[in-house]
Amino acid sequence: MLASQRQARIVEELRRGGGVRVSDLTELLGVSDMTVRRDLEVLARAGVLHKVHGGAVLATSRRTDEPGFAAKSALQQPAKEAIAARAAELITPGTAIALSAGTTTWNLARHITAIPELTVVTNSTTVADILEAQAPRAGFTVILTGGVRTPSAALVGPVADQSISSLHVDQLFIGMHGMDAVAGLTTPNLAEAQTNRALINSAKEVVVLADSTKWGIVGLADFGPLSTADVLITDNGLPPAAHDILAESVGDLIVVDAADSGLPSAPSVGDRT
Repeated sequence: MLASQRQARIVEELRRGGGVRVSDLTELLGVSDMTVRRDLEVLARAGVLHKVHGGAVLATSRRTDEPGFAAKSALQQPAKEAIAARAAELITPGTAIALSAGTTTWNLARHITAIPELTVVTNSTTVADILEAQAPRAGFTVILTGGVRTPSAALVGPVADQSISSLHVDQLFIGMHGMDAVAGLTTPNLAEAQTNRALINSAKEVVVLADSTKWGIVGLADFGPLSTADVLITDNGLPPAAHDILAESVGDLIVVDAADSGLPSAPSVGDRT
């Protein structure tokens, strides 16, 4: 296969899923890791994609683009695992917590199955799948909000907002599409922004989970300034200037080593959303 043919196939995969992993491309294209990385570099210089740790995402200026859950779960896995492991250390057995939709909170769900007697509120079908499988053994109570499902497996809209508004939790663990010094915490989905606000209002403490690649990305709708975060957990890929801004804006900034996670890498979700 010629380089131009490989690159066209990479673009096709990007447009289909919103993101690609180097490991998947080497298998798909039958070439070496180095060849794939060279192709990604060519496409990045052409402005077609943005390289991220372990892969690439489709370059776009549209603030309404919402990648599917499967595409997002393939990206930044070491950082998300390390962030999730650190977040789990903040949880006390027997408390009521909420987990928003998102791939980092999905990783967190895998880490909390050993914490007993939790009540977990979530608007994520993928988070609920993990927790409900473990609920009898761990003594969990899992509350799924209901609502209209988005491409990122979030349940949003009036049904979700109303159910959340009647609840009060000790901690909320929430992800986002992007974070920015001016725009704050953002998502490409208007309804999800409103549901995220409801989750924030229900919580005594807000813990934001955001890998470093989220910095500088601005989605269509914001659901709060950076100061919304009582705690923000990110990884050590964050630029120094961004670190300084976050340190001044949030209650407590926790930076983890992206290579340090408490579980094996998350299994591939395939086409599941």
